[in-house]
Amino acid sequence: MLSESSNPMTSPSVDQQVSEASNGLAKLKVANAVVPRPLFSADLISPEVQALLPTHYIIRPLSEDDFAKGFFDCLAQLTVTGDVSLELFKETFATMLDQKANYVVVIEDKERSAIVACGTLVQERKFIRNCGKIGHIEDIVVSSTERGKRLGMHMIHQLKHVAREIGCYKVILNCHEKNVEFYKKCGLVLKDVQMTEYFDQPTPKTNL
Repeated sequence: MLSESSNPMTSPSVDQQVSEASNGLAKLKVANAVVPRPLFSADLISPEVQALLPTHYIIRPLSEDDFAKGFFDCLAQLTVTGDVSLELFKETFATMLDQKANYVVVIEDKERSAIVACGTLVQERKFIRNCGKIGHIEDIVVSSTERGKRLGMHMIHQLKHVAREIGCYKVILNCHEKNVEFYKKCGLVLKDVQMTEYFDQPTPKTNL
């Protein structure tokens, strides 16, 4: 009498065994796959802002794989970015991740896997206001092919949402005079005057 394990009717065939082994290996690879890290928690993304975007757009934290999705192509429409390599991008990303003070938000067109807008909130700790925090809104840019879709306004509302969630008592930004009316529509008010000075080829003193 054949035992159940030796019964040819119940024992898996060689092909079945190979198939099961392949499936198991595939699952193991998925489980061990390196998932790109976000710069900050997606819990800080506003569901209300996401709901206002076109169906194939997503607003989210910058991810360490966004270099390949045109992040710098988008930024370059705002200002000079320099010749940034993938290595330098990853190094800067890791530094920001450790500092936990930079909240770079992107809007991605999922159909094209392309970054079409981005903006940054930089957290600054203060000794005033009971050692409070303020948020600096920086580097707001929408790709030229995407303008007219209110993505810039949605980005500002998202960055203000982050600022409130992390406990900032206010947000501030600097902008060109021609953009003042746009930012007023986003709920900001005109206050004070910006002054600046650029340094030629700044060289950091790493031992300080």
